[in-house]
Amino acid sequence: MTYSTGNLIAATDYNTFTSGINTPWNTYYGQTALGTVATGGTVTAVQWDSVVNTIASLGNHQPTTITSRSAPTAGTTIAALANVQTDITNTSNNYLNAYAVGSQYTAWTGTSSKTAATGSGSAAWNITFTHTMTFASTAAMGYFFYAGGYVQLQFGKSSTGTVADTEWNTFIGANGAGGVVAGKVIFTSSSTSKTIASVAYTGTNKTGGTGTPSVLATGIGFAQLTGSAQTIYTQYDTGTAYSSNYVTITAYTSGSTIIFTTTWYDNGDTNPGSTAQISGGTATSGTTFGTAPTTILTYYPPETTYLTNSWGTPTVAATTA
Repeated sequence: MTYSTGNLIAATDYNTFTSGINTPWNTYYGQTALGTVATGGTVTAVQWDSVVNTIASLGNHQPTTITSRSAPTAGTTIAALANVQTDITNTSNNYLNAYAVGSQYTAWTGTSSKTAATGSGSAAWNITFTHTMTFASTAAMGYFFYAGGYVQLQFGKSSTGTVADTEWNTFIGANGAGGVVAGKVIFTSSSTSKTIASVAYTGTNKTGGTGTPSVLATGIGFAQLTGSAQTIYTQYDTGTAYSSNYVTITAYTSGSTIIFTTTWYDNGDTNPGSTAQISGGTATSGTTFGTAPTTILTYYPPETTYLTNSWGTPTVAATTA
């Protein structure tokens, strides 16, 4: 029987619908898959109710406009409803969108600040910040990103005392606000365009700041990561005498962990009487920034109003050298 409004629902039609629903709902979001009906079997009110309610949850999560419909009542004849396949197709196409995210995770552990001075005289120097984001499994890692979760990297420095401090403070900015040159870096699910909490993103994104990155890997998100480090962001200083100084970020996966490595690099200063050295300062805790050179990694998990948490609580550990 061909599926049409007012007709009874054949098992084959029902199974086609659940297959389409399960792609975003189960494969990408990690939610409990809808079951199938044996060929020639009867579609129950409970099963059709699950289809109607799951389409509604998909539409609300993304958000995607779907047809308003009521779930069936047990004991009544289950008849076909309008636009079911259209709604399934639309929610499948929009699976990377999310109407909202959860609260920012700030409970990273380890060291995200360089509290001691860096550099000596006019010599070049670098600081390396490494952040590992670890999930319970590779499946959980996918559910996190595909359901709308994203990673945020922020920079901060406000320590003073040297000429180079002044320039690096102008480049980086204080308190992770992202309002000077370097900005903030947002890392999302994939290179595909998406809207999360009403903001448009691609793969890697910069928000805030005034400089134009020499590398901003809009074509690299979680789905494009490999076991080898790829550069997702490089921002050079815009100060005339300091244009060889930069911040760069690479990312790669190792099992159920993503490793983000951020490097601050100073090319040195050979001008007479100048120094390339920068001061240390006080450490950052959570998202309360101190004065020392700092890079922190936090994240926003997917929302749990229309989805059940299938991604767990990823942990973040930081080291600085």
